Amino acid sequence: MPSEARAPFLKPLPADAAEATLDDVFFALCDPIRRAILERLGEEALLVSEIAAPFDISLQAVSRHIQVLVRAGLVLQARTGRISRCSLDVGPIFSAAVWINRYSKYWQEQFGVLGMAIEDIVARQAKRPARHRRRTS
Repeated sequence: MPSEARAPFLKPLPADAAEATLDDVFFALCDPIRRAILERLGEEALLVSEIAAPFDISLQAVSRHIQVLVRAGLVLQARTGRISRCSLDVGPIFSAAVWINRYSKYWQEQFGVLGMAIEDIVARQAKRPARHRRRTS
């Protein structure tokens, strides 16, 4: 289902298709049940009933979660009659990872500062005279 067909109360629609896809992926990933579904699908394609088995929610609720994942492009659903088999599509997750990676330079700067602080602590400890322990008999 295209982004335009979503219920308007879920979230505002972004300006372009790439942003819409990214919004859909992050929205889908914000729920722990949906993340758990993706983990299960990382192993193999599963029937909806197999996906729902470990969850303490209704089959209908799991189906709604799956539909959010399908709209985000994270899950492919193949239907044969009433049987629905789901599989993982990692392409949208890769796109989200690329977007997140643009901000890694900020993390790297912080790691550099932390590394310098640790080096300073280690250098100060190396300059201290060794303390002798008292021996007890």
